Amino acid sequence: MPDRLLGGVAETMAAAQSLEALTRPLLALLERATGLETTYLTRVDVGAGVQRVLIARNSGAMQIGEGLALSWEDTLCRRAIAGDQPFTADVAACWADSPAAQTFGIRTFLSMPLYLGNGALFGTLCAAGGALTPITHDARQALSLFATLIERQIEREDLREKVAELTGQLEAQALTDPLTGLANRRCLLEEGGRLFELAQRAGRAVLVAFIDLDGFKVVNDTWGHDAGDTFLIEMGRRLAQGLRVSDLLGRLGGDEFVVIGLGPLPGEETAAIAAMESRLTPQARGHFQLGVWGFDYAGASIGVIAVDPRLTTPDQALRQADAAMAREKKARQDWTVASS
Repeated sequence: MPDRLLGGVAETMAAAQSLEALTRPLLALLERATGLETTYLTRVDVGAGVQRVLIARNSGAMQIGEGLALSWEDTLCRRAIAGDQPFTADVAACWADSPAAQTFGIRTFLSMPLYLGNGALFGTLCAAGGALTPITHDARQALSLFATLIERQIEREDLREKVAELTGQLEAQALTDPLTGLANRRCLLEEGGRLFELAQRAGRAVLVAFIDLDGFKVVNDTWGHDAGDTFLIEMGRRLAQGLRVSDLLGRLGGDEFVVIGLGPLPGEETAAIAAMESRLTPQARGHFQLGVWGFDYAGASIGVIAVDPRLTTPDQALRQADAAMAREKKARQDWTVASS
């Protein structure tokens, strides 16, 4: 392969940060190496029976456009793979019945399959021309080299996507209560911190509700821990129905839930506290069906406070809301369960 072509490959590899950034210069280099007027990269969905052109370069009369979708069964690429014949200087002599060759007037064709790390077919790297063009050693070498480089880039991008997906899953797990799927304590404090900053800039208070499920031990002792878990999950779902769009609901652990939300302007705290209580209280009581067992739940103890974000941290606010909940619990009548 000529040194100038290798130099172009080196520059392309150094600059490329994505599959497209790598492929477009390589298609230009492939055109130079083969002398053919059209070079392109395809993606193949064998299951759907479709081959689609991802990236293309057309420098002559032949136009194979990006986004073009063809039936995989009819393509020259499939025939080249099936016949183990990646280089064809006379398409008509090999595949005279090819619809694609007839449609685009392809007479010279090169195609190299691209495989993923698991051996699945990703697509093909191709060069095509409307004239009978000799296929040189340099052309074959360039096609093989460029296909390998593109395969490696696909593998790198696939790996980056998997790492990003796994990282996202791990981050979500670190911020999520595994039983209810709600925010956990860490998430409440982190997101609460951002909400406190927002409230401070807006000159507003922050509302914090601390919810403790009275009689939860009775549920566990009577119907078992599986029923208790089902009760917690259902309680989380019901509490979520009493939230505003901007409110954050989380489970601290055990039978304790917390809601944090943007509060009112100064002077309107009492009404805002009453409004949050009125949204949450009905959600935390009523009939619960735990498998074959059902019971009427009289409600939870809920303490709601409004704090000044300039003077209070999220952790301090949680402790103050917990104390408000304890006062509410003390004032409530004994919790009873009426089984049904």
